[in-house]
Amino acid sequence: MSKQQSYIEVLGARVHNLKNIDVKIPRDQLVVITGISGSGKSSLAFDTIYAEGQRRYIETFSAYARQFLGGLERPDVDKIEGLSPVIAIEQKTTSKSPRSTVGTITEIYDFLRLLFARAGEAFSYNTGDKMVSYNDEHIEELILNDYKDQKIMILAPVIKSRKGHYRELFANIAKQGFIRVRIDGEIKEIERGMQLDRYKTHDIEIVIDRLLIDEKIGKRLNETIKTAMYHGDDTLMVINFDNEELRYFSRNLMCPTTGISYQKPEPNTFSFNSPKGACKHCNGIGKVYEINLNKIIPNKKISINNGGIAPIGEQKSSWIFKQLDLIAEKYHFSLSDPIDKIPAKALEIILYGGKEKFDITSKELGITRNYEIDFEGITNFIQNQYYNSNSSSLKRWAKAYMEENDCSVCKGKRLKKESLNFKINNKSISDLTELDIIHLADWFKRLPNKLSKKQKIIAEEILKEIQTRIQFLLDVGLDYLTLNRSSKTLSGGEAQRIRLATQIGSQLVGVLYILDEPSIGLHQSDNQKLIESLQKLRDIGNSILVVEHDKEMIVSSDYVIDIGPEAGRHGGEVISCGTPKNLLKSNTITAAYLNGTKYFEIPKQRRKGNNKKIVLTGATGNNLKNVTLEIPLGKMICVTGVSGSGKSTLINETLYPILNQHIYNAVKTPLPYKSIKGIDNIDKIIDIDQSPIGRTPRSNPATYTGVFSEIRNLFAKTPEAQIRGYKPGRFSFNVKDGRCETCKGGGVRVIEMNFLPDVEVECETCQGKRFTRETLEIRYKGKSISDILNMTINEAVHFFEHIPKIYRKLKTIKDVGLGYISLGQQSTTLSGGEAQRIKLATELSKKDTGNTLYILDEPTTGLHFEDINILMKVLNRLTDKGNTVIIIEHNLDVIKLSDFIIDIGPKGGVKGGEILFEGTPEEIINVKKSYTGQFLKKELL
Repeated sequence: MSKQQSYIEVLGARVHNLKNIDVKIPRDQLVVITGISGSGKSSLAFDTIYAEGQRRYIETFSAYARQFLGGLERPDVDKIEGLSPVIAIEQKTTSKSPRSTVGTITEIYDFLRLLFARAGEAFSYNTGDKMVSYNDEHIEELILNDYKDQKIMILAPVIKSRKGHYRELFANIAKQGFIRVRIDGEIKEIERGMQLDRYKTHDIEIVIDRLLIDEKIGKRLNETIKTAMYHGDDTLMVINFDNEELRYFSRNLMCPTTGISYQKPEPNTFSFNSPKGACKHCNGIGKVYEINLNKIIPNKKISINNGGIAPIGEQKSSWIFKQLDLIAEKYHFSLSDPIDKIPAKALEIILYGGKEKFDITSKELGITRNYEIDFEGITNFIQNQYYNSNSSSLKRWAKAYMEENDCSVCKGKRLKKESLNFKINNKSISDLTELDIIHLADWFKRLPNKLSKKQKIIAEEILKEIQTRIQFLLDVGLDYLTLNRSSKTLSGGEAQRIRLATQIGSQLVGVLYILDEPSIGLHQSDNQKLIESLQKLRDIGNSILVVEHDKEMIVSSDYVIDIGPEAGRHGGEVISCGTPKNLLKSNTITAAYLNGTKYFEIPKQRRKGNNKKIVLTGATGNNLKNVTLEIPLGKMICVTGVSGSGKSTLINETLYPILNQHIYNAVKTPLPYKSIKGIDNIDKIIDIDQSPIGRTPRSNPATYTGVFSEIRNLFAKTPEAQIRGYKPGRFSFNVKDGRCETCKGGGVRVIEMNFLPDVEVECETCQGKRFTRETLEIRYKGKSISDILNMTINEAVHFFEHIPKIYRKLKTIKDVGLGYISLGQQSTTLSGGEAQRIKLATELSKKDTGNTLYILDEPTTGLHFEDINILMKVLNRLTDKGNTVIIIEHNLDVIKLSDFIIDIGPKGGVKGGEILFEGTPEEIINVKKSYTGQFLKKELL
């Protein structure tokens, strides 16, 4: 390769806050771009280099295809040379579909389907016997040998255990020249108008022929077999006249005892996304929404009139209550009686419906009146609304009285019973997807010795592909996941590492990979595995560009580009580039933290707390092993442990829903636990996670924090707005007239592409300003509403310093280190860490009680060392007021600053789920089985 091509050269990059920078990125090396949050790292990596790579790719399309894409704008850069095809592996692209799993994303499940279709052995779901299949010659040979000199009857099964009168079937059979059928074990001649009891289940077979098996029978037997196979859907039955013994033969896979048959397997037979494989009851999702009677009748001591049946509320003059009055009359109870006193039969009709006619004689008047109950039933009505209503609000209403359960037919396995009864080495495909990756790898290692010679030949190449892909998942530290884990439950870091493993598995060469903080959610013990995976990807001939703050990743890279010196408008410059050794000698904030000039000051004394605590006992959700958790209140608590050890299960899915139900009557069901004490010691619970603050370009920090309402009110009070009669709604993205209708106030148009990620292009009508020309003519202190939204938080704090309501909220956003983002930045472009800090700022701007419990899930995501320092000061401020802060975190700088550590482990998946340690950072370093303690020791000593 020539000297010029050994670099990717970016000249004059001016995207977002980049200040016309030139940068040389060595090819075929692991290059880290680092710097303070908001300094311009993503602007260089994703918005410049990746955007140009995508644009060049689209330029290769035909003119016909390009006309549907609109103009994909060239990034604001003079020139980029030496650019390879680019693949971006970001955090934000996890599929939320319930059909997407770890197995489908990594393509391991596709190879598993192929393996089971080619090498799987079928077993009967009735008897467990191995299924058999025959060709016609084999069947003929068996009949000639087994029934020699015996009289037999050959039949074609047409109906198996189904209800119906079958009048038309008998007429059709007679038309084809057959005169006898066997119905429920009895031979009968077909008569005109013949029919059966339509409410009973029947077995029907056509009598094809009656034969004496001798040497002369050959040709006739051959034709009989073909005729029987044609009418019996590739299955026939043979009955011996002497002992009436019955045998089945089939071209398909067939149970030799009961005669049930399966279609020959193909990869789709094992796909829960195909009608050929999916369970019919849950359509391959494995979960169904079912009525929860406890939500319909929350308290049986209350009467119906007083609102005992939650969906219908208290007594009112309505058709439902008139029907309930009739039911009460019929079954001799009153709607004022407590529900637990209502007769069981009456309650059954109320819940599940019924039709009845009855007479009641009035003693006073001496007359008899006729009544009719025709009641759908509360549960049936709710289910109908959920499954059949077109109204989203009605569906939401119905969903409140239902809960998600494993499908009762497939038990959550997603596939139909035939697919689940194909096995390899006694495991079905579903059994394999339930194993965590480390055990799956071990099973596949031992599998070749368990296969037959024929299976080995068939499976050899498929097994290589599966084992290679499994190894890549192990290499990126995901050994605790299972293949059936839904992708919507994955954290941003897990999803990114899965896509990284998939890319390594594809073994592409000559590609530029751009990764966005792949170390997120990764414990230090797994970090080295991730770095080695990236180095492997580099060594096969690819260039790796990583936006990262992790110390280990920076030190292990070949080349580091430090962007800064500060965030937003004060950043956007290359302040250092070279090897990690060169960086350590430079005068940048990153270098200062790496070489120890700047550091996190460990508190001289840990907080004692307020001597109150919350005690959760018997938590057994997911991989938790009957855990008892003690949370001392009034402290900053860090929940640590390797990835997949059970931190999120314990805190986010067990503790938080319990407290949320108690304080706010929330409906999310916590995972199983025995008891909880001390719940009254807190009066507010706030969960600040990394989920997006909005899903459309119209959502932004200003709208989420509520600042935008105050700003719109300001604009509506300007003299010009009052002359024109503009109200605050005129300045909203969500109201017609004021917003640009082409982009519906988003500023961008999203072009959906079936074969690529969706492409966003600037709206050609408003040039990204989001509002109509008339709206933009209204000015406050010389700024239009669009100008305000384009201000950074730092600028807006200064601009609105004399308006307390706005200033207070903006100041808290600045205090959490987000001064560099703009007020109107689309929420879809914010990282998980930024979204989390906006939520934190929103909560900080509210008044706290001093008894609030805050839960933060990895708040250091996307943060530079300096930003972590700022964040920790904010969290310390919260804790100093008497509140309790629980942080789920792997970052050692955060762990060493906390007052109390809860360490879960020892490993991920089934090898985790235990509390290894509860105490101070100084105490954990002496716990040998704690991985966190081992790594923290280096930081504290």
